[in-house]
Amino acid sequence: MELGNVEKILEKYFEASTTVAEERTLREYFAQDSVAPHLEQYRPMFNYFSIAKEEKYTKQVPLKPRVNYYKWLSVAAAVVLTFGIYFGNQYQERKQLEKDQALLAYQETKKAFELLAENFGRGTEKVAYLKEFEAAREKIYNNN
Repeated sequence: MELGNVEKILEKYFEASTTVAEERTLREYFAQDSVAPHLEQYRPMFNYFSIAKEEKYTKQVPLKPRVNYYKWLSVAAAVVLTFGIYFGNQYQERKQLEKDQALLAYQETKKAFELLAENFGRGTEKVAYLKEFEAAREKIYNNN
């Protein structure tokens, strides 16, 4: 193979404009024992490419899908947070309603006791008159 032709193909190779056939020509040239001394520095690179092309990966690759637990954990946390806010608000509203009902019951009971106390006060006034009447009756019956 002509040295000038190899140098032109080598320039095209470094410019990334070679064809597959030209690259095969370069690999064959650098696989020979007689390489020009100024091109000797490229021989290990092309030999490595030839050897690397023949290598095969023989281990088994596991094809089971990996589950992204962090994604599911964040989804679960969002669901728990949403339920917590929803049911927490319901609980707070129910507690507030119970407090309002208890306050209303207290106020109504207080009104009823005040009314009872007022009526009881009127009743004791009438009992005082009854005692005077009783005393007068006793005087009348004792004199006779």
